[in-house]
Amino acid sequence: MSRTLLPAAIALALSAAAPSGHAQELRIGFLNSKTGWAASIGRDLENGWKLGLEHLGWTKDGDKLGGVPMRVFWGDDQSGKVDIALKEVEKFLKQEKTQIVTGIIWTNVLLAIRVPVFDVKSMLLTSTAGTTAFAGEMCNPLFVSTSFVADLGAEATGDMANKDGIKTVVVMAPNYQGGKDYISGFTRTYKGKIVETILFKFGEADFQADISKIRAAKPEGLYIFAPGAMGIAFVKQWAASGLAKEVKLISQNTVDELSLAAIGDAAIGSTHTGHWNPDLDVPKNKDFVKAYKAKFGIDPSYIAVQSYDSAAAIDRGVRETGGKLNDMAAVARAIRKGTIESPRGTLKFNVNGMLVQPYWRLTVVRGADGKPVIRGGEKIMERPDSHWQQCPPNMRI
Repeated sequence: MSRTLLPAAIALALSAAAPSGHAQELRIGFLNSKTGWAASIGRDLENGWKLGLEHLGWTKDGDKLGGVPMRVFWGDDQSGKVDIALKEVEKFLKQEKTQIVTGIIWTNVLLAIRVPVFDVKSMLLTSTAGTTAFAGEMCNPLFVSTSFVADLGAEATGDMANKDGIKTVVVMAPNYQGGKDYISGFTRTYKGKIVETILFKFGEADFQADISKIRAAKPEGLYIFAPGAMGIAFVKQWAASGLAKEVKLISQNTVDELSLAAIGDAAIGSTHTGHWNPDLDVPKNKDFVKAYKAKFGIDPSYIAVQSYDSAAAIDRGVRETGGKLNDMAAVARAIRKGTIESPRGTLKFNVNGMLVQPYWRLTVVRGADGKPVIRGGEKIMERPDSHWQQCPPNMRI
């Protein structure tokens, strides 16, 4: 087949595989990182999703969600491998005929799978990945997020650094789009001086050279985004270097409920911002934390909260459109126009499908049992993302 005909042939094949206009079963593809270095993140993503479904009465394929029978199909991107993710999503769309693709941890994966999903008019609901592009110029009426815009939390962290009077910082992140988004967000609000910017390899485990650069730069603070195993490795090496006594560690999605047990005492004293406050005094949050611990034997994370909320969002969207699955843009619109009763509080959506939610100061301290624990503090900010006005008017709700 000629190269000029190939794209048309692919589009035709995907179009033929689109969900039936009068489907009686809701079919959802859940894309996760089940294996590889990010499997711990994937565990929380799946746990939150399953608990959210359980609280809505769904425990197995064929049970109802949103008033219609629902079936889940599972995919593994092997910790953010784009080629693997595309194959999994192609299977969702062509073989399983899914109307919704959800889960999705990585921004590079989210960007890659958007075309095949939107081409067949399926809905894309991310419960973790939150690249700024989807908030702005790439926003789409078939898109919804129950997570966050990547650089909004970073903006909150910049605000927190200003409140704390930190005059100079080094900024660090992995060298991929998500990492660059975080650095952009922090620098947008931080009013001090950035003395060094370090982009490290995605999946990096040895940070000795980077720590040497920080030592030479002599900043008052270090801002770092390093999710998963990257963050565990960095913070341990950071503590061993002795620099933690001289430089304030300000992290983003680095020291959190996912990584804290593995990092241990090295995390004590670090601060960050988060859009879920584990100490938030609302019944929904208390019930969620209690149920999660009882079911899985571990503390929940913000990843689990976001995934938990995605089940409720889908349930409401399908229910409010009468279970008619021939128009997933209508389902997405119904979600966007409503609110979420979340462990994070009552949340509303912006016109680009992104949540408007508070960000809190979070600090790692030693708990009553001697182990490090994350404590919620003051609200740092609550505002829409900085990109929604770039969303074309015809793509808004």
